[in-house]
Amino acid sequence: MFELKKIVSALLMPLPFCLFLGLIGLGLLWFTRKKMLASVCLTLSLFGIFFAAFQPLSSTLLYPLEHTYPAFHNEKQPIKFVMVLGSGHVVDPSLPITSELSTTGLMRLSEGIRIQRLYPDAFLILSGYDGGTTISQARMMANVAIALGVKKSSIILLETPKDTQQEAEQAARIVKNSPFVIVTSAYHMARAMNEFHAQGLKPIPAPTNFLTIKEIHQPWQKYAPKAQYLEQTERYWHEMMGTWWQSIKQTISKLTE
Repeated sequence: MFELKKIVSALLMPLPFCLFLGLIGLGLLWFTRKKMLASVCLTLSLFGIFFAAFQPLSSTLLYPLEHTYPAFHNEKQPIKFVMVLGSGHVVDPSLPITSELSTTGLMRLSEGIRIQRLYPDAFLILSGYDGGTTISQARMMANVAIALGVKKSSIILLETPKDTQQEAEQAARIVKNSPFVIVTSAYHMARAMNEFHAQGLKPIPAPTNFLTIKEIHQPWQKYAPKAQYLEQTERYWHEMMGTWWQSIKQTISKLTE
């Protein structure tokens, strides 16, 4: 189910979907006489890619989602756990260890370490499965954290969760009623909070890795389509699909109770 979910969601992302639509248009143009239908498919494909990479659209979609929760500042209450959600890595000994984490993963870990240092007695929970490599995301983050000065005795690894739901389920067994912080990308925080709330937990959100800014003043930066804006649109769409799937699962669960 996990692999099927990932394949379907990947195919429904804006860029693959628009490219597939364009291929259909080319096929109709080359091998059939349906020129009008081919023109419609190619036009939709081209404009779809353009608008997905257009900052006024991409940032308008993603900015509100990223700012659902404010950035974390020092809490007055004691914090016992700081949990960093996983986000991809590679295994390549030729790279510096920090480059073996994805940019997103490194941003999340950096914020987790920053917060953990505000509460020296807190444990740093790192999660994520191996993703088909020889080492788990959790252990890879632990290696980087230790290299950056975090004590090994302060780290707890969750090496099997494949998605946010599994991360929340396993975290519930550890944190129980203890006050804790979850660190994840700002665009993912709302969905992550829903998963943790579903487990009866009340985490303190610490969003990081913000992709959008409130205003871009240079027109050549704002109106020129760019890959970074395409990423914003894809992140938004990915979270929307995840939220819909989350709602479907919760509805089915209630009906079968």
